[in-house]
Amino acid sequence: MSQEEKVNSEQIEEAAEHSESTEETQVDEVTALKNEVQEYKDKYLRAYADFENTKKRLEKDKITAVAYANSSFAKDLLSVMDSFDGALASIDIINAKEHSEVLASIKEGISKTHEQLKKILEKHGISEIVCEGCLNPDVHQAIMQIEDDEKTSGEIVQVLQKGYMMKDQVLRPAMVSTAK
Repeated sequence: MSQEEKVNSEQIEEAAEHSESTEETQVDEVTALKNEVQEYKDKYLRAYADFENTKKRLEKDKITAVAYANSSFAKDLLSVMDSFDGALASIDIINAKEHSEVLASIKEGISKTHEQLKKILEKHGISEIVCEGCLNPDVHQAIMQIEDDEKTSGEIVQVLQKGYMMKDQVLRPAMVSTAK
């Protein structure tokens, strides 16, 4: 083998080694790039899911805000309902003592107005809380306990102030007395 052939052979070996190392470097770069692409894809999917969840939560909050936007106005109307209840009870007490056609017509007018207001409230999802049976702390507020032979302990004896709900939210709990 001549000197020239030896040099060519060494150059071919060096070129082959260089080619192998270049291929390994390229394979490593491709693998690294694939991993980086997968990482960015995962980050994108997480960000997109977070965005969608936020969008759904905001839409739900918006619907809730619209549904309960009138709750403070409705709470203010509850005192009017209480006034009507008190007026009707007062007329019943007076009417029991003396029968008067004037009182009967006043009671009829107040009753009709009371019923009209009650229907308007119901139309807008406001309903009276039922106060029968045992105390439900979610919708009733026990103000006092009294002795009652006919009722068992924890049962509602008397409603002191009516409670109201707006859809599934308590506007005002019913104030009640319960049996000891």
